[in-house]
Amino acid sequence: MMPERKRGAGRKAIARAQRRQALAGICLACVAAHAATGDDYSPYVGQEFPTALLWGDTHLHTRLSIDAGLIGNRLGPDEAYRFARGEVVTSSSGLPARLARPLDFLAVADHSDGMGLMDLIGQGAPRITGVELGKRWYQLLKEGKNQEVVTELRVAFGKNKLPWATNEPDLLLPVWQSIVDAAERYNRPGVFTALIGYEWTSAAGGRTLHRVVLYRDGADKVRQQIPYTRADSADPEDLWRAFAAYEARTGGSVLSIPHNGNQSNGWMFADRTLGGEPIDADYAARRSRWEPLYEVTQIKGDSETHPVLSPDDEFADFETWDAGNGTLTLDKTPDMLPGEYARSALKRGLAFRAELGANPFKFGLIGSTDSHTSLSTAEENNFFGKQPAAEPAPDRARGVFDAVDDRVVYNWQQASAGLAAVWARENTREAIWDALRRREVYATTGSRMAVRFFGGWNFSADDVAAPDTAARGYAGGVPMGADLPPGEGSGAPVFLVAALRDPIGANLDRVQIVKGWRDKAGELHEKVYDVAWSDVPARQPDASGRLPAVGSTVDAATASWRNTIGSPELKSLWRDPDFDPAQDAFYYARVLEIPTPRWTTYDAVRFGVTMPDEVPAAIQERAYTSPIWYTPAAR
Repeated sequence: MMPERKRGAGRKAIARAQRRQALAGICLACVAAHAATGDDYSPYVGQEFPTALLWGDTHLHTRLSIDAGLIGNRLGPDEAYRFARGEVVTSSSGLPARLARPLDFLAVADHSDGMGLMDLIGQGAPRITGVELGKRWYQLLKEGKNQEVVTELRVAFGKNKLPWATNEPDLLLPVWQSIVDAAERYNRPGVFTALIGYEWTSAAGGRTLHRVVLYRDGADKVRQQIPYTRADSADPEDLWRAFAAYEARTGGSVLSIPHNGNQSNGWMFADRTLGGEPIDADYAARRSRWEPLYEVTQIKGDSETHPVLSPDDEFADFETWDAGNGTLTLDKTPDMLPGEYARSALKRGLAFRAELGANPFKFGLIGSTDSHTSLSTAEENNFFGKQPAAEPAPDRARGVFDAVDDRVVYNWQQASAGLAAVWARENTREAIWDALRRREVYATTGSRMAVRFFGGWNFSADDVAAPDTAARGYAGGVPMGADLPPGEGSGAPVFLVAALRDPIGANLDRVQIVKGWRDKAGELHEKVYDVAWSDVPARQPDASGRLPAVGSTVDAATASWRNTIGSPELKSLWRDPDFDPAQDAFYYARVLEIPTPRWTTYDAVRFGVTMPDEVPAAIQERAYTSPIWYTPAAR
């Protein structure tokens, strides 16, 4: 028999254990009951949809891009990654720079043509010094006569008269290896993602048809193929063939992102191939396969739509660049515009879908900077421009960005944009690339507003009012970037949209849904619907259906604003009132903030300068979601 003292100690030990179990929420009886019923208490068990909203830039240049090196960028991939992660970096003009908030991911996308050429000349690479002109340039750099080399190299490269082919492996491979190595050094799964990629630069005839190439893979696969260059081909179809060969050889995955269609002379979304042939079903399927995204906003303007193309859209004229083509050698003419802007291309895609059975322009929307400073800045009050000459300085806004004859683009026309927002499951290369591929992404002009957009047939007011909007959206419909399957019966689709302001940014003005469709006669149409807005009930549409402007709190004299108007959150359930189940259609959400100061206004106050009269003092930052497509069940 146990002594009384030991029995007492044992009872105390049992009591302590029971208390610990209670404090930890452990109940053996409950566990047994749960095992018997098989029910899950936690609502998140088995939850598979993306919950991580990640912010990044898929289009940043360092000094290894030949144009960036020629215009004075002295920062490489290391500085670009350090800056993106939130560290202080000294710019090429000598200014300390830092982001307000780090990015979650970055792709250094240096131009493949002439990649690292300035560095190779400075290093005296044997392939360079083995040619008389290269030896001369090497000596000039050693003597400190950099500008002389820059001038001669710019002319030679522009006229395609370099003494070497820019796709020679002896030149390209070591630079590419250094870029891949840098990405490997800074890639930290779960914390920060360094995507591996480059920019393929096709500019035949002054048509800007560039593509950013992004790999899902790491160094082991990417090192097996050097970047594709315009010396290989200026035709995107050949680029896609190179992608197919890469995937077949390595088992890897790759995609490309067309950008800056507003300088393509109408060729970015043309109705024929670069070779002049009409688009066929094979071309349409391959383009959709390899190019699931479009960079809709960046430093060189916004490419959602143009006021000529969308005369009924009061917000169409936003950061518009239409002075000419990419080299300013041709005037912009109205016939070019339909092949240059996202909304028009999405509509054209519906026509091709009906004619060919495949849609070549079925793309999601992202933003990125295209900065050539190695600094990914898209904030209005922290904008470092596209090139070192446009980094912060009293006279930078009045400087000339580009000019040919009477066609002039000024630095003040540069847009402080944009960002790529990705709904992913985790911060890894694979998860981010997969989100890009399935188009579950959206663009912003620099703000970090959170946006969800779903399409379905049976959403209700309870779904939009519930706190778990995303869970209901995935359960009852499809997210941005997806296809909405035909519904049963004759009802119209219902869209669930929710937007939350940037935590350190401006309140929201309104949420709109942009619809494009093809009617039975084959005509293409578009319409913009206001579906949620701030300051209700005082603010209501007028008799014509137009919603009054939200107003403005911007004080240009102090470059300040207040969040006394607008709403921190907007949500809406919207059913298409003009739906025809026999018509192809797409829908995307556009979210607008209240007006805030433009970067030029911050410059005016900081440097005590006066901007030209034509420079806007304020902008309305915005987001564009990837579309949701509806295709009739039968034709």
